[in-house]
Amino acid sequence: MLPDEPPQPPASVVAPAALVEAAPAAERPERMNRSAVLWVALAIFAQESVWNFYDAQVPAQLRQFVSSATVIGLIMGLDTGLGVIIQPWTGLISDRLARSRTGRWPIVVAGACVAAVPFALIPWATGLPMLMLCIFAFGLTANSFKGVTETLVSDYVAPQQRGRAQGFIKAGVSLTIIVSALISLLVVDHSLKAAFAIPPVLMVVMVTLSYCFLGRRHPTALRREDTGTRTGTGTGTGTGTGTGQADPFSSPWAVLKDLVREPSRARLLLMAGIFCFAGMWAALRSLTTPYGTEVLGMTRGAAGGIALPGAIAFLVCVVPLAYLSHRLGELRMIRYGIALFVAGLLVGFAEPTPAFTAASVAIASIGYAVFSVNGLVALWGLAPNNRVLGAYTGLYTVASASGMALGPALLGATVDLTGWRYMFLNAAVLGAVTFAVFTLVARRAGRPLAAAS
Repeated sequence: MLPDEPPQPPASVVAPAALVEAAPAAERPERMNRSAVLWVALAIFAQESVWNFYDAQVPAQLRQFVSSATVIGLIMGLDTGLGVIIQPWTGLISDRLARSRTGRWPIVVAGACVAAVPFALIPWATGLPMLMLCIFAFGLTANSFKGVTETLVSDYVAPQQRGRAQGFIKAGVSLTIIVSALISLLVVDHSLKAAFAIPPVLMVVMVTLSYCFLGRRHPTALRREDTGTRTGTGTGTGTGTGTGQADPFSSPWAVLKDLVREPSRARLLLMAGIFCFAGMWAALRSLTTPYGTEVLGMTRGAAGGIALPGAIAFLVCVVPLAYLSHRLGELRMIRYGIALFVAGLLVGFAEPTPAFTAASVAIASIGYAVFSVNGLVALWGLAPNNRVLGAYTGLYTVASASGMALGPALLGATVDLTGWRYMFLNAAVLGAVTFAVFTLVARRAGRPLAAAS
């Protein structure tokens, strides 16, 4: 278990948006609980192994019944749309459970076991209605615990170390892209039903192992920030409430009201940037496999393996990017990441071959890695206190899932207009718009720095 956190300055002297932008390493933080990070990473790896395979192969499954790329994009956005509704509620419920003996784990374990069933049934669907039922059931159950699993890091890692912890966790998550690509390459063309059975089995086994280690052996870690009265820490902005005070955030509506009324609007602006970038990444992931079959003449399994070099690049770069972000600031690094993302897309458009397309996805994956490390940590840093981190993870999901729901459909619509050959160019144009939006977000969020000084 981590030692008690050192005293922090009052929240009134902290400029929240400025901290997100600059994020200086002003003091040496306490050591990170690497064992806890490892097991949290395993739990997140478990759920992401399913989601990555879902994004890679379900679009191709839908093409058996649907010919329009726009419709496929809309259906692929269905699960993320469900997350907008479900995750703020489950996040708030998990915030209450986090102070119990079991912590958030009942939601995670039960959700993983239930979600595994409709996922495994996807290749057994013989018609579009049955396939849609499986997709809807999986999206409903998997979203009920997705954000909760991601919030586990805040239970075991001090605020000053969460950015670095996210780097290690995202490195583990990148392995799920490798696993998904390998299943596509080695199993899909031989047995689609077996391929869809492997990820949910991995999910149930790994989530159970993580619970056995963390959920039972570290009950005090789940409550370590809940004793006494504390002030905002690290990049936090508000004052935590002690156990004797009423919780002002008793419902998602109270959290949303505080979000809207926040004077600098930094949280809303950050969510707008998250919406844009997450949407473009989801669009690229959802439509790359059909692009490979339509433009590059690849088999379905080989096209699903295009993501493999990107996963390796993500794995190699994500931890160094996390440390670099701690020095340069989250928002600044995210803008650099968007620029790299767009550059990668232009490489893919310039030379439509399997090799250049794989390189394009690899470059874009490094750009997305920057956002992956910093997006949620930046929003956690703007939360009013540490007792609503699950709810703020839900808000992050509202922004990212909304973008993911609309991104594939938007890019699919451009494909219907211009053809599959121009998909990467269309995505680059939309990525440039995303860069402009995030530049505006960063400038607006940086204004409190001048006011504070």
